[in-house]
Amino acid sequence: MENNLYGVARISTGKQNIERQVRNILAKYPTAKIIKETYTGTKLEGRKEFENLLKILKTGDTLVFDSVSRMSRNSEEGCQLYEELFNKGINLIFLKESYINTEIYRKALDNQIKVELNTGNQATDELMQTIIQALNKYTIALAKEQIKKAFDQSEKEVKDLHTRTSEGILTAKLNGKQIGQKKGVKLTTKKSVEAKALIIKYFKDFDGSLTDKEVIKLIDVSRNSYYKYKSELKEIY
Repeated sequence: MENNLYGVARISTGKQNIERQVRNILAKYPTAKIIKETYTGTKLEGRKEFENLLKILKTGDTLVFDSVSRMSRNSEEGCQLYEELFNKGINLIFLKESYINTEIYRKALDNQIKVELNTGNQATDELMQTIIQALNKYTIALAKEQIKKAFDQSEKEVKDLHTRTSEGILTAKLNGKQIGQKKGVKLTTKKSVEAKALIIKYFKDFDGSLTDKEVIKLIDVSRNSYYKYKSELKEIY
């Protein structure tokens, strides 16, 4: 039976543009069947498109995500789902966090030390076997820790975003400022156009490889302006 290759693209709101994720997936896996979904929240329950996909997966199938956060923004659920799919023989590929692809985890399992000891001394054999078992457990524990860290980071980014948004709105209200621009009004300046072009060029979620902090320092704009420009770009890019 032929194995299937799926690319999963997810956005949180209809205002965001999902095509960047689709482009990234198809650039590496042009034959992938793309599954698109719009879902706000961190839980797996309620993601109808993804839940339907999980029901039809079979051993040998492959799921490709642009990043870990597209699979899960809840660390506990993400780690649990990863292990369940791995045990079913499903291949998982994360373009931005390739170090936790199931291929890497499977290699960690396959590379366990397997030695039949027979030195003629039972005490020595038992000691060496204990050391080997400890090394194997340590290797697997390291691999699992890397997977957990990736999902922890995904969950943290969501929480940080919610915190920054809430604090920003509260501060603006306390200062008597209008939240957002007036309807139909959108300011475009030469500086904003130039900054957006640089963000597209250098930021890792677009065409570059740099982090938010690195891009802010490189293009020399304020943090507020940077995140505003990036948010506007994600609606159209």
